[in-house]
Amino acid sequence: MFVDRGDKSGEATTQERRDAAQNDKRILGHVVRCDGARATIAAFADGADGEVTGLWTVGRLISINLGHTRTVGLVYEIGKSDRFWNHDAQNPIEVSVELIGEVRDGPEGPFFDRGITVYPHIGAISHRIRARDLGAIYDLAGRKAITVGKLSQDETVDACVAIDDTLNRHFAVVGTTGVGKSTAVSLLVRKALEARPNLRVLILDPHNEFASSLPDVSIRIDTSTLELPFWMFRLEEFAEVVYRGRETVAEEIDILRDLIPVAKHQYRNPGGGIYVRRGGDALTADTPIPYRMADLLKLIDERMGLLESKNDRPTYRALKVRLEAALNDPRYRFMFHSRLIEDTIHETVGKIFRLPLDGRPVTCFEMAGLPSEVVNSVCSVLARLAFDLALWSEGKLKLLVLCEEAHRYMPADQRLGFAPTRHALSRIAKEGRKYGCYLGVVTQRPGELDPTILSQCSTVFAMRLANEHDQAIIRSAIADSSASTLSFLSSMGQREAIAFGEGVATTMRMKFEKIDNALLPGSKTRRAAFDEGVVDDADLVEIVERLRNVQKTTTGTAFAEPVSGALQPGDPGYRRPEPSPAPRRPVHDQDDINFGYGLKPGRFGSRS
Repeated sequence: MFVDRGDKSGEATTQERRDAAQNDKRILGHVVRCDGARATIAAFADGADGEVTGLWTVGRLISINLGHTRTVGLVYEIGKSDRFWNHDAQNPIEVSVELIGEVRDGPEGPFFDRGITVYPHIGAISHRIRARDLGAIYDLAGRKAITVGKLSQDETVDACVAIDDTLNRHFAVVGTTGVGKSTAVSLLVRKALEARPNLRVLILDPHNEFASSLPDVSIRIDTSTLELPFWMFRLEEFAEVVYRGRETVAEEIDILRDLIPVAKHQYRNPGGGIYVRRGGDALTADTPIPYRMADLLKLIDERMGLLESKNDRPTYRALKVRLEAALNDPRYRFMFHSRLIEDTIHETVGKIFRLPLDGRPVTCFEMAGLPSEVVNSVCSVLARLAFDLALWSEGKLKLLVLCEEAHRYMPADQRLGFAPTRHALSRIAKEGRKYGCYLGVVTQRPGELDPTILSQCSTVFAMRLANEHDQAIIRSAIADSSASTLSFLSSMGQREAIAFGEGVATTMRMKFEKIDNALLPGSKTRRAAFDEGVVDDADLVEIVERLRNVQKTTTGTAFAEPVSGALQPGDPGYRRPEPSPAPRRPVHDQDDINFGYGLKPGRFGSRS
């Protein structure tokens, strides 16, 4: 028995010696200065043998041993006071660290607490941080987590994000072009869907790049498949389309405000007599009820024919020309197609917002081919519908609206952008969390983004930013004591980010997971052409025809379908059509409008 106890005592002594030796190897220096937020550590850049150790690097976390607690510091500056390197002796250096919290040992292991309760004393020993302490710093304390990458300092430690807090309180991904921002976003979407299978995601995709990265869980909606009836637009959204993004005419808007409710009444009550507004249940120009453009044009004609409207006839005529131009433009087919005058709101909303899911909870709304003057209105309609669906579903629907290039829709300058789009997205940012409608903001220019929107994003993934103004915006958004971490924003590598906010335990520098090349965002055709060095000349004829958005029709109407089996550019035997002179202004026969909406020619008489 005595020998056995002696052996155990000997083993314990050996282990203590090993621990002590290990601690000696981990010793980096001693504290020589400390204030309320920072400390300075005296150390050596090289060992006794003159070899440079490389133990001190900017951006690393270290710990300062205070007995029962270990203060965690972030190295943000290293310097040698005399600016001279001595080859004959060790070189002393001064290391500046920012104090970010404390690690304590508990019954279940080490745990991290933000803030400092016991400050380092002069002479306190600084160590390389232990792997288990590093894990405790980024532990999410039981919150539902997803792993999105590894820590930059130690690739053996997972970079985890609390998915519920990240979504519920909105998030932002910022970074200059080419740093892997879109790849990081597609990774976050995949991880979020794995953790929240009931989540629905609408991606406003101006570059048509996300569908290729989410092929198994997404549907694509582009100009050829989009069906968004004009009657679902509010008046100011509709006016943005009709006026091509230019300044509206107040008199013409007043006419629309008066006549659109009448046209809606005629659709709901054919032959029901004159429409009279009655109290709060009266139809308005914003009520999402179908109406016929033919009815609206007829009402304008009737108003022009009235004797008391003699002085206003130029205004009515100008409004009619604008409406006819929009009807004739094949780019607006998604709004004015003949079948869209039916009450298809259930089908339209169900397709866009994935009701039911059908195994594909993501909608990639590709806007690259959409007329620029329509983008603002369409984004406004979709953001408004997303909020209303979440609101009236009483929390049953969980929707994430992900805005790529968000500074386009929510610019910092209030005079720029489209006010309804800004209002709809701001409403999601401010109130959406209560109803299950979340906002994801992706931008390469946070300095040009509305600061109100960015302030509502409680979790931020900041990738490389070269612009000083953009860096200052992100630096002002960080709330904890790790602001010095953001000094690395201009020098981070590919897929690397600094994550801070509600979704992470503490500010962390991390590197996103690498995803398969086949799932990288962007057109596969464009990537293949770039990777393989394709040098074949492009078909200029086809490019020009696409640029002009020429639509071949079988009749003179703007709504006829293309000829079935007709030869397309690139087919053998295809001949380019002769160019036709452009009309001075878009004009078509009134009967063509009526026929396009399934009405008999001549029903409303001839054009005035």
